[in-house]
Amino acid sequence: MIIAGLQKTTLIDFPGKLACTVFLAGCNFRCPWCYSKELVLPVEIAKQPRISEKEFFDFLRERQGLLEGVVICGGEPTINKDLPQFIKKIKNLGPPTIGFAVKLDTNGSNLKMLKDLVNLDLLDYVAMDIKTTKQKYPRLFAESLDIKNIEESVEFLKTGKIDFEFRTTVVPGVHSKEDFVEIAKWIGGKNVKYYLQNFRPEKTIDPEFEKLEPYKDQWLKEVAEQISPYFKFCQVR
Repeated sequence: MIIAGLQKTTLIDFPGKLACTVFLAGCNFRCPWCYSKELVLPVEIAKQPRISEKEFFDFLRERQGLLEGVVICGGEPTINKDLPQFIKKIKNLGPPTIGFAVKLDTNGSNLKMLKDLVNLDLLDYVAMDIKTTKQKYPRLFAESLDIKNIEESVEFLKTGKIDFEFRTTVVPGVHSKEDFVEIAKWIGGKNVKYYLQNFRPEKTIDPEFEKLEPYKDQWLKEVAEQISPYFKFCQVR
């Protein structure tokens, strides 16, 4: 596990919690529009300063009684086999009898890890990225991608064993309004919260995406309004 960054305070990344965010390097996806290549590409990861586990846990000890939660994101955190042990340490450092709440950001590709973390009561909230429609996943990433894991992660979260949300970064030329209708039919449900996030043309893995102009806010609002009947709520974030 490589800890590549730490945001010491966030009021927006963990719903209802004052939290910190820890960034784990490494990812099994190569989304061309991703603006966190320093957490994804091995050549970029090698250039970044690292935070030791000791430094991170010393920080958490100092924030006991102040912070309520920890957000774990990447990269893709679930590629780390030692993630359960890492989260257990976080939980053990929280306020007495309560522990730090933990939110996981994931692409949903590691179904077994996701299930294990939830069933072991190591997570309090999950945010799963929905990259595109089911049909487009293999075209965007690789023919070898096991879309079944993605589908089953969606269905697992919808069982309601844990508080969760789905979210999509909306990219011009990748997503159309019709795509979001297909996505809504796939992931929708009465207990599903779905967020649309606008694309940022900054430091993207594929430099060509830096030339794109993001959709206007009004376009995103129209999409959210169109598909909102499929969800508990759908919002632009």
